[in-house]
Amino acid sequence: MVQDPNDQRPVAAVGFMLLTMLMFVAMDTIAKYLSESLPTGQVVWARYVFNALVLLAIVNRRIGVHLHTQRPWLQLFRAAVLLVTTAFFFLGLRYVGLATASAIMFVSPLIVTLLSAPVLGEAVGWRRILSVLAGLVGALIIFRPGSDALGLAALLPLAAAFGYATYQLATRVVSRSDSTMTTLCYTASVGAVLSNLALPFGWIWPTPQQWLWMAAMGALGCIGHFTLIRAFTLANAAVAAPFTYTALIWATLFGYLTFGDLPDLWTVVGAAVIVAAGLYILYRERAKKAALAAENVALAD
Repeated sequence: MVQDPNDQRPVAAVGFMLLTMLMFVAMDTIAKYLSESLPTGQVVWARYVFNALVLLAIVNRRIGVHLHTQRPWLQLFRAAVLLVTTAFFFLGLRYVGLATASAIMFVSPLIVTLLSAPVLGEAVGWRRILSVLAGLVGALIIFRPGSDALGLAALLPLAAAFGYATYQLATRVVSRSDSTMTTLCYTASVGAVLSNLALPFGWIWPTPQQWLWMAAMGALGCIGHFTLIRAFTLANAAVAAPFTYTALIWATLFGYLTFGDLPDLWTVVGAAVIVAAGLYILYRERAKKAALAAENVALAD
């Protein structure tokens, strides 16, 4: 069923976005917990295989229909990039606190803004460029080059941030020709297949409890993607997107309750700079759309 663009429910959209962030951070928390006793490749495998099983149960016999795409190579590339991104992030979680890794990942929207001009042909004004630079300063505050605060391990979530930015750009391109469900099916199926390549390099037979955590991780990832789609269906991106930053609150809470980790002062300051830069970019996007809409109304009159 196609959503009526006039059927906007911002309160429900915000609720779905808050739920999405909870699902994703809960998934990352489980991944960090499992990574303490299982190889990272095996944790990534579990995330995708159980995600694919949940999605397969939902789409049932229509999986063949949803795998029909006009951009097969781009779909494969996009799914493979997300798989590599997940691997970098989960590996980073072995060495970096949950809140710190999540804060570094929020560099990705800034990278998308910076690359949207050469890759997508979108106009990027000087205000957005300054916002991106400010966000990168926030990342440097977290890293503190020359200190031993985080070490080389922090480069893993940073690599994941660049990978996620590439994934988002590819998603924007493929959304012009394929449905959301098609993209979801490719994400899950390609990830489930390719993640098997890591298993010969490390496998520890999980305990019954670990199997349950692995299944929960995949289910949370699948549910999170559905609630994310629902959020952006019920309201414009400018309404729902700012609430993605609530992931930092969940990550801080889960990191403290589960692992006893709390971000230090400089990490909080750097995260605040990154969030402020991201919110300003969203504000400029909303203002630009409002000005364009007003101009169209004026021309119509």
